[in-house]
Formats: sequence, C-alpha cells, structure tokens
Amino acid sequence: MKKIIFGALTVFTFCTAQGQSTLKTEEDYYRLVTIPIPEDIKMEVGGLAVLPDGRLAASTRRGEVWMINNPYLKGDGKPSFQRFASGLHEPLGLLFREKDFLVSQRGEVTRLADSDGDGVADVYDSFTQWPLSGNYHQYSYGPVRMPNGEMLVTLNLDWIGHGASQSKWRGWLLKLSEDGKLTPWATGLRSPSGFGSVQGDIFYTENQGDWVGSGRMTHLAKGDFAGNPAGLRWSEEPESPVKLKPEDIPDTGQPLYDVAQTVTGLKPPAVWFPHTLVGISTSDFKEDVTNGQFGPFKGQVFVGDQGHSIITRVDMEKVNGVWQGAVFPFREGFMSGILRMEWGLDGSMFVGQTSRGWAATGKQPYGIQRLVWTGEMPFEMQHVRSTPDGFDITFTMPIDKKTATDPASYEINSFTYKYHHTYGSPIINAANLALKGIIVSEDGMKVRLVVAPEELKKGYIHEIKAEGLQSKGLNLLHPKAYYTLNEIAKGNPSNPSQYTTTVTAAPKMDHSQHATGSDMGAAPDMAKRIINQPANWKKGPDQVITLGTIPGLKFDTSELQVKAGSKIKLVFNNNDDMLHNLVITLPGKANAVGEAGLGLGLKGSEMGYVPDSPDVLYHTFIVEPEKSEAIYFVAPTTPGDYQYVCTFPGHYTLMQGKLKVVK
Repeated sequence: MKKIIFGALTVFTFCTAQGQSTLKTEEDYYRLVTIPIPEDIKMEVGGLAVLPDGRLAASTRRGEVWMINNPYLKGDGKPSFQRFASGLHEPLGLLFREKDFLVSQRGEVTRLADSDGDGVADVYDSFTQWPLSGNYHQYSYGPVRMPNGEMLVTLNLDWIGHGASQSKWRGWLLKLSEDGKLTPWATGLRSPSGFGSVQGDIFYTENQGDWVGSGRMTHLAKGDFAGNPAGLRWSEEPESPVKLKPEDIPDTGQPLYDVAQTVTGLKPPAVWFPHTLVGISTSDFKEDVTNGQFGPFKGQVFVGDQGHSIITRVDMEKVNGVWQGAVFPFREGFMSGILRMEWGLDGSMFVGQTSRGWAATGKQPYGIQRLVWTGEMPFEMQHVRSTPDGFDITFTMPIDKKTATDPASYEINSFTYKYHHTYGSPIINAANLALKGIIVSEDGMKVRLVVAPEELKKGYIHEIKAEGLQSKGLNLLHPKAYYTLNEIAKGNPSNPSQYTTTVTAAPKMDHSQHATGSDMGAAPDMAKRIINQPANWKKGPDQVITLGTIPGLKFDTSELQVKAGSKIKLVFNNNDDMLHNLVITLPGKANAVGEAGLGLGLKGSEMGYVPDSPDVLYHTFIVEPEKSEAIYFVAPTTPGDYQYVCTFPGHYTLMQGKLKVVK
C-alpha cells in the first residue's frame, strides 16, 4: 500500500491480485466543472439563483446581477453573460420569483424586474429597509425562501474590535413577508451568511469570533438566543420575541452547553465545526433534496467554507426532541472562497465563490464551479447515530469484517470550547474514550462502537476516527467524523454478549498538554518564543520592528531587514478581525512549516499552530484581533532571505513575508 497526499486529503493505492493499483480521490466521485467567465466581468459572487428556463443568475459584491445562459455547458460548452442590473450596494443574496428578483443590499431588500422584456432590469423598487451605521462589517444576507413560502433575512454585526449592533436588528434573523414587513425571530447571531431550511426547520451557520469558540450550525426557533450578546441590545423592543438582556449572559469561559443549562433561551449548536479541523469560516448550506441525483446522502446538508475553499457534509438527527449530529469532510479544491451554493436543475450543485477581503486557500479571486456526482459510490461513513453507550455508524458500502472487528481501526476523542467574549477558543477538556466493544452487523453495513456511558459528555464534540476500515480494498475516503452530542439516546446499553469484539482496557491517550481553560495568549514561554526582554540585554534591543496585518490574509509589510546577530524586539500587531500568529522560518521553509501546523489536529490550538520543527526559528502565540504580542530574539548570524508566515490553518499559503538578514 502506498500513501499519497493531495492537499489535506490522504488517499491510498492498493495492489490488486493482478498487480494493478486502484487510486480513488474525491474527483473520482464528485467532479468539479469550472464555468469560464469573461475577463472583464468581476464575478465576486454574493448570491445565486437557478431559473426554471436553465439560466443561472448571479449577484456580485461589485453591485451587479448577471444572467448566465448555458451554465451547464451543453452543446458547444460555451456560456454567455448578460448584465441584468447594476449600481447595487454589495448584494449578498438573490431570490428569484416568478416575474422578478429580490436582492439584499446593505440597507434594504430591492425588487428587480424587467418590465419591457429586453433582458435588463428597469424596475428597482425598495421592498423593505433597515437602518445602517456605516460600519464596514454590516453585511446583509437573503432573502432565503423556506419550504412553507416564508422568507428570511439576516443582518451581520458591526465590528469595532468586537461585535456590536450599532443599528436596529443587527445580529438578528428576521422573517420577511410578501408585503415587505420585517418580523424579528431570533438573535445572538454574529456573521450569519448561511441560513435556511433543514427538514422545514430554520438553521443558520456561524463563524468563529467573539463569543464563538468555533464554527457551528444552530437550529433557531422563535425567541432563541444563539450566543453573541450584541443583538440583545434590541430585546426590549415591543416586537422582540427574545427576553434576555446583555447583562444576563455570564462571561465565565465555561462551555456554551453548560451555560445554557442555567440561561433560559441560550441555544447550543446542533453541530460544531471544529476550527481548522473541518474548515475555518462556514458560509452557505443546502439540504440535499435531489432524490439521489447527488449521491447517497439524501436529506443531509452540504456546508460551504469560505476560508478553506471546501464543502463539508452534515448528517443530523433529533434525539429527545433536540437536533444534533456529525460533520464530515466532503470536497476540497475549489478555486476560491465558497459563499453561495444552489442546486441545479439536474441535481448538480452550483458553487459561487469570492475571496476579496476574505482571503481563501483557493487561489483565484472569484469564480463559479459546478459540482457533479459521477455516479460512482464512495466508501464513506453515511450516518452516525447516538446510542445509550456510544455510536452507530452506517456505511455506504459493506465493510471488510477483519478490519471492522479490529480495535486498532478506531479512536474516539471528545473536546469542547470556551464560551466567552474572547475571539475564538482553544480546544479544552480533551479526552480519549476507551472502546469497550465493537458490534458489526451481519450485512457489514453498520458498526456500533461501545464506550462506558459515563464517558459520553453532553455538549461535547466527539471525534470518531475509523482510519483502519476497508471495503473491497478501499480505505474510507474521509475517515473522520465530528459528532456534537447534545442528548444521549434512550434505551438499554449493549449487552457484552452481543459484542463482535470485546476490547480489553488499554492506556488512554495523554491529552494533558491540551488547553484546559487558559486564554489563548497564555501559552508558556519557550526558547523560540521569548516575550520578556532577556536579562542580559543591558542596553535593550539593537532594533525594534513593528509588523501588523491587513484584511485579506496579508501582513502590512512584505519585507523586513535586520542585521545578522543583532538583538531584535519584534512587535506583532493583529489589526485584523481574524486570529493570526507570526512564525519566522529558515529560508524557503514557510510552506513546509504551514503544512505541518495544519496537520497538528487536536493539539493545534494548544501549540498555537506552531509545529515542533527545526525549520521554525522564532514565533508568537495566536494573537487575537486588536491585540499584540512582542517577542525577543537574536537574528541569525548567517545572512540570507529568511521568511515569516502566519501558520494559522488556511493562512500560510497567502500570509508570508521576507526577513532579510544582512551583514
């Protein structure tokens, strides 16, 4: 067997009886088709709409709406483009109705119509409005149509070093009636670019930020509070269904689920998206309603990620009346940052992308691609379900029973995040769960992993690894699932007589070095991270350097110069609204160090995403937005072009600079 790395995806070749090899990648199952866009069109997609006549409409962040003919690339394979509307203010949503469009702008939803049939909008009517503060972070999204016909919009918080609601209903989801009336529904939202229906219920996706330890998907019933207190500023308005006040929200750093047990109305997520492990900035999502045209995941949810240019897959269930479930990696390799997704008429998925100001691992500034199932069945974990003493896993293909009954094929870990005003959170309270037994179904389609019931923790993410499993010579395409356990299924624990394999007790993994509640900036000093001036620097540093950040995953200076062997104080200011670090590496090693940081897994946040590597010379820890850290070091004695890089996952490919060491 030979291991091959494709970005973050590891696949394998297996020798067959005939000596041939089988190589399976995501592309074998889900093919990416890029829609060619003329060079003079800046297709920074903010909204997508599929029309019944086969056209695709796209709104852009530059204020235009384009009609794309032949987006399925039939016949000669060439699409054509016609500008339908222009002059809008960063429209981040687009809804097609029978005779018109509704499109979000910063301060309103606008109705666009073509009254004379020439293919260009000549009606720009204000459908509904809301006040603005002028803050750059006041993005507005929607409308989104629910299956029952209702429309939804969401309003992003301002950013003033922390989330703020400087104008009415910022940080809220609102219902929008056909006559343009807005009705507040739920708050606690921070950056709600993805929202809509899952089995008829309202859900929204959230990005890591203040009060948000990691990305997440939350079910929003009327009057729910999703966690960010800024929107509670408007809870005393007579039409508000939320009764909590900002002062009702404790800032203790306890897990959100635990706080929700004492704060009525605080809604824990249905699914956490572990930061950097499955993306860094969730965006749009779509429930699979294609009736099998998109593969074996009917009713599941596909979620875009802007920063990592990937789509993940979410499989949810209701346990004791509460939504919860698992997120899996699904498809990487998109050309830019994913913002919008829409089902095509043929069951394929259109994916609209943009990266300006929101830099992504996809190298292109924008684009539209179509994701098409090839018809070949991937070997995947299809479902994960809660049981009284563990998890049931259903697969898309029968599993090889030899690997399925081997305890070495599995690993289960649990962890959670802090709920506090700080931007993001380290992984806390990480633990390894001891496997007691394995039950394999007769048909090989299901495995039950049994643990001691007391080890299952409500509100925690449970990482399930099945890296040893095989089916017909294939490893799982994606061998990890992250299941958020809000409720434990009722019933009787498994009887040991049912076990296909009984697992004897083994030493647990050592997670003692994982963060257990300290703030992200409280990592211990190390030789490569000295944050206090050395005592033997009697005259202080020879040179003081200040380096900052700017939006778009960039340092504010692309090159710094120091003298060989000089004493340096480097002040790193994080002026951005994202987390960053600063790592100085040997010449030409920035990418290798960044890749190693990405591969740290659960230990990443504890280590500040800085790998233990001889290629790393000096570094800061993770620095929160609007904060700074100073480090002290002696410049290398050998002149050369050293590098500095942010190794926060997803940043390293873009966020680099040169440290020029001269004689």
